[in-house]
Amino acid sequence: MNIEFTKMHGCGNDYVYINGFTQKIADDKKSDLVRKISDRHFGIGSDGAIFINPSDKADFEMEMYNADGTRSEMCGNGIRCVAKYVYDHKMTDRTEITIESFGRIKSIWINAIDGVAGSVKVDMGTPELRSSEIPVAVSSSGMWGGSTGTDENRVINAPITVNGYEYHMTCVSMGNPHAVFFMDPDKTDIEGLGSVIEVHECFPARTNVEFVRVDDRNSVHMRVWERGTGETMACGTGCCATAVACILNGLTDRQVTVHVPGGDIEVLWDENDGHVYMTGPAETVFDGVIEVF
Repeated sequence: MNIEFTKMHGCGNDYVYINGFTQKIADDKKSDLVRKISDRHFGIGSDGAIFINPSDKADFEMEMYNADGTRSEMCGNGIRCVAKYVYDHKMTDRTEITIESFGRIKSIWINAIDGVAGSVKVDMGTPELRSSEIPVAVSSSGMWGGSTGTDENRVINAPITVNGYEYHMTCVSMGNPHAVFFMDPDKTDIEGLGSVIEVHECFPARTNVEFVRVDDRNSVHMRVWERGTGETMACGTGCCATAVACILNGLTDRQVTVHVPGGDIEVLWDENDGHVYMTGPAETVFDGVIEVF
C-alpha cells in the first residue's frame, strides 16, 4: 500500500501529515503505521504522525499520534501545521477556521502571504489547573505527603520526589498533561530526568515535562520531554503550559516569548477571557510516498 504524505514542522517539532479525506487507513493499523514512519533510521523520521480528517463539529479534524504509536489529545505545533496544510492545499480559502482534536474545537487564524500560510495563531482555550482533570494524583494532605500550597487542588510549586531528590513542579493541562519545572534546561539531564517524571506514579496518564529558565518578565527558555516521544525541538502545548506556570508563580507578565531549541513561540494568557493564545511558524519540509504493509 502506497501512502502519500507531507513532512512538516513547527519550530522543529516535526510530524508526518496524511490526508484522511483522500486516503483511508483502518484505525487498527494506524499505531503500527505511525511507529514505522516515525522511525528516524528505518522510516521517514518524525515526532509522530497526524491524520487530517473530515469533522462533523469543525472545519477539519486533527488525529494526532506520538512516535510510539499512542494517541495524544492535542499538539500545538501540529495544529498550526494542519492549518497550513489545508490552506496551502486549497482545502479552504478562509484564513479563519476551526479544527477539532480529540473532541475539542480550536479557533485558528492564518497569516497568509501570496496564497501561502505563514505564521498561525491558535486559541488554545482556558488552561485546566484542577489536579483531577490534568490529571495529577494528589493526596488529601497534598502532593505525595507534601503541601501544594494552593487551593482547589491546584499543583503550583508542589514537591515531587524523583530518584530520591525533591523537586518542585507546576502542573497544567492544555488538552494534554504538563509538569513544568523551573530548572535551567541547559544544566539539566533532560532524558534522565524527563523519562522518569513522564511515568511517575502521580501521573495516571503519564505527562509531558518542561524544564524552564526565566530570562525576564517577557522571555523564557524551555526544553521539553514529550510523553511517548522523548525530547523534541519544541512543543506548542508545552510552551502554553510554560507561560501559564510562569504567570501562576509570578515570574513573568501575561505575554511571553518561549524560546525552544527549534525557534520561538509567542504565548498570551488573556486576562479578559482567560484563554491562552499561541502564535508560531508552520513549515512544509517535503512531500513523498511511502510503501507500507
